[in-house]
Amino acid sequence: MTSVDRCSETTREWVCEAVRIIEADANRSADTHLLPFPLPADWGVQLYLKDESTHPTGSLKHRLARSLFLYALCNGWITEGTPVIEASSGSTAVSEAYFARLLNLPFIAVMPASTSTEKIALIERQGGQCHFVDEPSAMYTESRRLANELDGHFMDQFTHAERATDWRGNNNIAESMFQQMALEPHREPAWIVVGAGTGGTSATIGRYIRYQSMRTHLAVVDPECSVFFDAWRDTQPDLTGCRGSRIEGIGRPRVEPSFVGQVIDRMIKVPDAASIAAIRYVEGILGRRVGGSTGTNLWGAFQIIAEMLAAGREGSVVTLLCDGGERYAHTYYNDEWLAKQGLDLDPHYRVLAEFFESGTWQ
Repeated sequence: MTSVDRCSETTREWVCEAVRIIEADANRSADTHLLPFPLPADWGVQLYLKDESTHPTGSLKHRLARSLFLYALCNGWITEGTPVIEASSGSTAVSEAYFARLLNLPFIAVMPASTSTEKIALIERQGGQCHFVDEPSAMYTESRRLANELDGHFMDQFTHAERATDWRGNNNIAESMFQQMALEPHREPAWIVVGAGTGGTSATIGRYIRYQSMRTHLAVVDPECSVFFDAWRDTQPDLTGCRGSRIEGIGRPRVEPSFVGQVIDRMIKVPDAASIAAIRYVEGILGRRVGGSTGTNLWGAFQIIAEMLAAGREGSVVTLLCDGGERYAHTYYNDEWLAKQGLDLDPHYRVLAEFFESGTWQ
């Protein structure tokens, strides 16, 4: 009889220690606050924001990066010294660079040459390297090429996001959310509203709702240059677009493998100007700046709340505060950038003003 031993004791010890390090990070920082958003008490509807900006790397993508690293470690794809490569110019790359540094692994983010200097600095601050391509569509091919050349691992967030997260529980975002709602007036939300980038968050929440036999509905908001909404509405999973999303962190020009449309009850298309108007409008209410994807979430949540009020329904709605607005000082909070993009916020300001004045959605 012939046998082959592919795993040395040294390798297994390293992997065990790597898992411990990542779980220790989760033990320190996995949960985030659930913040009530101030709405008129007589509306009978409560809105809550799950504040993911308080993670060590400042965004919702910290959860994803942790899950992707654990998934890769437990599948034997990452061992001591393995270079980790990801196709990302945004928050995922920042978070993955953080975990790679915890494990003393090289990390390379493959990104378009047009990526802002602010995002590059965030990735490099976490110990990552940035590798540039001229065309955004070349990121995936170049990531695979680098992984092969360096004998590394291409993390591939858009393929593995929905399967890397334990959707049954294990303090995932859905379980945390529902546990924090336990003592609220309407403990089981009528709606949860999230955006889709990889699709991993919506898949996790949608599956968890069904697994726990809850009546909560899941709404996914989609920015204007993304194809998720049209593909879901028309059942066209092979649909592709020609532009990237202006709302960082959500929206894709193709339907990613981690997008599970069957767990979604409703999708809402949100103009980019509406997303940005929302974050600027609520700055005075929240006393802080938030990122564009949070604006997309809020626009969808406000619309749903107005519909609940019109129907005479009470209840709760939960959405995500995905990251802070300090990353977007030169874009969403910059009037010159808005003008160059041709974005007019005034019509959307009027919709928001009417909503907060009367609870109606025009």
